[in-house]
Amino acid sequence: MFSKTLKIHFIGIGGIGVSALVKYYLEKDCQVSGSDLVSSEITKALRRLGAKIFIGEHKTKNLPKDVDLVIYSPAVPKDNPELKEAKKLKIKCLSYPEALGELTKKYFTIAVSGTHGKSTTAAMTGLLLKRAGFDPTVIVGTKLKEFENSNCRVGKSRYLVIEADEWQASFLNYWPKIIVLANIEKEHLDYYKNLNNILKTYKEYIRHLPKDGVLVANEDDENIKRITNYESGIKNKKYYSLKSNEAKRFKKILKVPGEYNISNALAALAVARVLKIPDKISLKALSEYRGSWRRFEIKQSTINNKQLTIISDYAHHPTEIKVTLEATREKFPRKKIWCVFQPHQYQRTFYLFKDFVKAFSKAPIDKLIITDIYDVAGREKGKIKEKISAKKLIGAINKQRTIYRAHKNLCASVYLPKEEIVRYLKKNLKGREVVIIMGAGDIYKLVHSFT
Repeated sequence: MFSKTLKIHFIGIGGIGVSALVKYYLEKDCQVSGSDLVSSEITKALRRLGAKIFIGEHKTKNLPKDVDLVIYSPAVPKDNPELKEAKKLKIKCLSYPEALGELTKKYFTIAVSGTHGKSTTAAMTGLLLKRAGFDPTVIVGTKLKEFENSNCRVGKSRYLVIEADEWQASFLNYWPKIIVLANIEKEHLDYYKNLNNILKTYKEYIRHLPKDGVLVANEDDENIKRITNYESGIKNKKYYSLKSNEAKRFKKILKVPGEYNISNALAALAVARVLKIPDKISLKALSEYRGSWRRFEIKQSTINNKQLTIISDYAHHPTEIKVTLEATREKFPRKKIWCVFQPHQYQRTFYLFKDFVKAFSKAPIDKLIITDIYDVAGREKGKIKEKISAKKLIGAINKQRTIYRAHKNLCASVYLPKEEIVRYLKKNLKGREVVIIMGAGDIYKLVHSFT
């Protein structure tokens, strides 16, 4: 694909999306370097694959000589010294969405979009195509067991499956042949301000489909109906629904729990049918899907010789929280369920505060621990941190839980600093409970505290 060995430098190399692109270019024999503020299991893995990585404060000297291209995380500020130096030297600079967008033009791209379920649906679609012999390249925002615990698989065919994020309208950089539209909800309101702006941006995005392109859409989602029913430019629409016969079949054969995963599987099946993959192959592939990193990842563990079921999950939006906790109760109907939640980003917590309160107040769990809000570097603006906190969220949840469960055994939610959570669990767990550790920040590291 490349006429010479490209030298590429990544700023924010440890991000789950950016790191997938790093692996892609390493597989293409490019020389890769990069920088990040902190070391992580992702940066360590990239080093083992051959990337030269600088950890700590970003510095101009990190930028290699004769570099051909700089790719940076969208979270990197404009005054980042490495980015400023690259622009000063007139080196080509692309954000992660722009760089991925360039790839989408070179492949037959299948882009999975929506507020929730992108990673799982893209993973299911990629695995299905692999099983059907399509040998796809897959770039997703999670690690897959089937891809040797990687978030990138580089195939030799013309097919590319990607996760198309709506944050800051990133997906407007992509030019797919098939768009999967799973759901649309209020999210990233610091950027979009309201639902109407979100819908307008999705409309613009699906217009990126070529004349022979296909939109695969969730018929159960009201906001999707609002934009697809009136988009006459889309000739090829394929819908899927939880009311279909296939949904009943998936409930019996899927290894991953929850209606939302049935919906994800239906989306992948719809893509397979567009590509004329026989249902027999698709159903077998989807029935064997084992889940992915931080997506309802179940481990049997112990703490102080007490047997526990630990679930690591990425849910960080109120709807994701609701359906994930419902799926937990469905899978473990008779067990005590504890949830440890780390809110992700002050702005999300502020704008969706009432939705978070509602999701947790009605959650079918026995105990809730909420820790401090995960501060996302480069994403927080203004004085919003002064307006919101985990303690405020806990207070509002407890007030509502009292209302909803006035005549039932009420187990109050508690706030704990992250460093006190494991000690609290050791002291209060009796054994045989289910503990779901939930959030998109670094809360997943608590899983390592259980042996």
